Amino acid sequence: MFSNFYSGKRVFLTGHTGFKGAWLALWLEQMGAQVAAYSLEPPSSPSLWSLANVEGSVKRVGGDINNAADISAAVRSFKPEIVIHMAAQSLVRPSYDNPLETLNTNVMGTANLLEAIRHTPHVRSVIIVTSDKCYENQETGTPFVESDPMGGHDPYSASKGCAELVTASYVNSFFRQNSTAVATVRAGNVIGGGDFAVDRLIPDMVRAFKAGNPVHIRSPHATRPWQHVLEPLSGYLRLAKSLFEEGQEYVGAWNFGPAKESVKTVGEVVTFFSDLWGEGAAHQIDQSEQPHEAKLLGLDCSKVNNELGWKPKTDFEKAMEMTAEWYKEWANAGDVRSKTIKQIAEFEALK
Repeated sequence: MFSNFYSGKRVFLTGHTGFKGAWLALWLEQMGAQVAAYSLEPPSSPSLWSLANVEGSVKRVGGDINNAADISAAVRSFKPEIVIHMAAQSLVRPSYDNPLETLNTNVMGTANLLEAIRHTPHVRSVIIVTSDKCYENQETGTPFVESDPMGGHDPYSASKGCAELVTASYVNSFFRQNSTAVATVRAGNVIGGGDFAVDRLIPDMVRAFKAGNPVHIRSPHATRPWQHVLEPLSGYLRLAKSLFEEGQEYVGAWNFGPAKESVKTVGEVVTFFSDLWGEGAAHQIDQSEQPHEAKLLGLDCSKVNNELGWKPKTDFEKAMEMTAEWYKEWANAGDVRSKTIKQIAEFEALK
């Protein structure tokens, strides 16, 4: 997909022990990149990081994004050409329990990394991963465009809006005048094998179904833009390449989401995935009072479609099939590293 661009490139990746980060670390390794990974221990057990032996694929150079001196030393020592920042507290509901931890990690952690990059002249291309929840959501149902205002009802969403503002400030203050090109990326709801986070729909279903229990569903009518994890990752890699080669032309914010046909309700996802799983799949509606979560959420991806030439390769059905296939491999004690690498290769081959 990238014409051997990443072969030999020095890539500094934060958050590689997380779900999306582990997929990206394996993909970069498959393309021959030299990867320095900076992350805490995996946020869940099991984890894709351990199951697919991601540790054996990358060089780990540190851990806590909140340690400014540590992240600065790691970046200076590795001298990366490309930086992809994915380390985060990535869930809405835990942000209600630990708002300061969420804000420290997602806001000051991002600032710490940007400050380290500012003093490392080797860096040419930077991707800062935030979230589609960074927008001020008035629940109108209108898909968000990149110029819409930042906001956030819950601490997680607010932290991602703040990370966007911090990044924009660093771009305008420090990176417009040099060869470092920085972009932020906002992806819709991501699914795929290897996600074991708590209070996330697909992992909750897999845990319940594997144990023979019904899954409890909170908001069956909430809509989200569902996409396979390799879709936004392919976009991040494509954008990082464009930033490296074209510089300031691609600086700014970018939405990465599926086609509008893949905007589905939670209830539709539960039904479709349950059918794919088969025996043992059942669900119940949780009627208890829940913390606020947005009911309507969608992204307008016209900018990335038209200016970067990126479009999703898979539809909702294909994304769900790939996800169910991975989890069944894991549930049957199969070789999930090989399955993960195979799905990357199959995705690359799609037109």
